[in-house]
Amino acid sequence: MNRDSRPGVCIIVENQPVPFDRRVWQEAQALLAAGYRVSIISPKGPGCEANTETLEGIDIYRHWTWEAHGRVGYVFEYAFALAVEFYLAWKVYARSRFRIIQGCNSPDTIFLIALAFKLLGVQFVFDHHDLSPELYEAKFGRRGLIYKMVRLAERLTFRAADLSIATNESYRQIAIERGGMKPESVLVVQTCADLSEVSRGQPKPELKGGKRHMVLFVGVMERQDGLRLLVESIEYLVKHKRREDTRFVLIGSGTELPILKTLATQSGVYCPTSKLALICPPPMCASRRTRSTL
Repeated sequence: MNRDSRPGVCIIVENQPVPFDRRVWQEAQALLAAGYRVSIISPKGPGCEANTETLEGIDIYRHWTWEAHGRVGYVFEYAFALAVEFYLAWKVYARSRFRIIQGCNSPDTIFLIALAFKLLGVQFVFDHHDLSPELYEAKFGRRGLIYKMVRLAERLTFRAADLSIATNESYRQIAIERGGMKPESVLVVQTCADLSEVSRGQPKPELKGGKRHMVLFVGVMERQDGLRLLVESIEYLVKHKRREDTRFVLIGSGTELPILKTLATQSGVYCPTSKLALICPPPMCASRRTRSTL
């Protein structure tokens, strides 16, 4: 059997399963279209349970993980994920002899895997999704030893990277100023919705629960995403502004979902059939997204 002659790229993402992580999936598709052999290592998740599979010509390797609670829990979660990803990276290398490894944060620990492969001439691309130090502070509301470790991991990641991909100009400036990277080694790569996957469909007024409007949120539900403020805003609109013409629907999953349900119930706005509905899992989002008014 002839070996695949295309240059190989191995993408490692720990935060979200693929192809649910749309940014990573779009990057992988772009690399495939450019002539690369693409392999992705990611965690498992709803709708992404297979250990290995090939989707649209892209090889995906998934590993088991769990949702940690507390600062110490996250340390163990990321340590376990790092070990499994390191094993899978060697498995991918044995099959594809990839020349580029792309690490997507958070966390900022994938550089440790990249360092081993840099000894073999593999280049490391850092895909900068999150500001990990700020994310840690927003999630736990404090600094301390673990915060310092997160800052150190960020600095070492930038130092190890041959190229950094920023999601916007402000992230690019952080890579240059805080990360010490050369301006020519930091690129801005932005992603957006694939309009070919969104069809208007036929209106279904029943989804609005008898209301004139439906406001829709679709995404991950974690503390740093600020959805508690969204629930408070909905309470303000419903109770103080007397907006009885709008149904609010939040679709997604994450550790904040049960907390959001509790807050919405306590504030008196949680009513799945008329006022505020919180729905899981994400695969339900496609039909509603095309029928919302905002």
